[in-house]
Amino acid sequence: MGNGRWIRAGAILGFALGGFFDGILLHQILGWHHLLSLVPSVTDLRIQVMWDGYFHALMSVIAGLGLWLLWRIRQDAPALPGRGLAGALLIGFGVWHVLDTLLSHWILGIHRIRVDSPNPLFWDLLWLGAFGLVPVLAGLWLLRGSGGGLSRRQSGSALLVLFAMTGGMAAVALRPPPDQPLTAVVFRQSLSQAQIDAILERAGGRMVWTDGEGVVLADLPGDRAWSLYRQGALLVGSAGLPPGCFAWSAA
Repeated sequence: MGNGRWIRAGAILGFALGGFFDGILLHQILGWHHLLSLVPSVTDLRIQVMWDGYFHALMSVIAGLGLWLLWRIRQDAPALPGRGLAGALLIGFGVWHVLDTLLSHWILGIHRIRVDSPNPLFWDLLWLGAFGLVPVLAGLWLLRGSGGGLSRRQSGSALLVLFAMTGGMAAVALRPPPDQPLTAVVFRQSLSQAQIDAILERAGGRMVWTDGEGVVLADLPGDRAWSLYRQGALLVGSAGLPPGCFAWSAA
């Protein structure tokens, strides 16, 4: 089954990558839910975004721990079991989705995969199977057949790839989809509407709609979205967000 230290470290990193995948895809890009979407006392979108941020911060800490353990083990071990590491990553990735489904969806009930679906159980089960059970089974299969290993140089390159992949996931998610004509932006509540208008103007955009409380739809060049985070934006996403989580938040 491979070296136990590699397996534990790889599973920890895979667990964090599963959390990143969930948060980036479902919270930020698709906007199907936030971490606390179904908590009755949390209705302000800014609070929802803040807790999403805490969630990603926790995943960053866990990912950092996994990467540190892998790098430390590499200094002591003569070789990295390539298939074994891939299997451990898949197991950790799948375990995240299994625990999220059982704990967050069904026991605590703080969110579902699609909070606006008339049949949320279908989406929960689909996600559990596709991203939970299948990766776990694939990871176990890889661990069972793991043998040999990568050289020290190859293992260093593999870990550098993991470093880059882990750090780059969030950066990719910050860019809105290219096929969306409008961009949804949530600004800090302390900013006035005049300040928001000025920020959008400096970024080469224009406001199309606003709720009057810092949530706007803007016609904005895609390559300018990054600049809004430096000027008070809490969330920059696609126009697909308002029918989902934005609409639920306003309910």
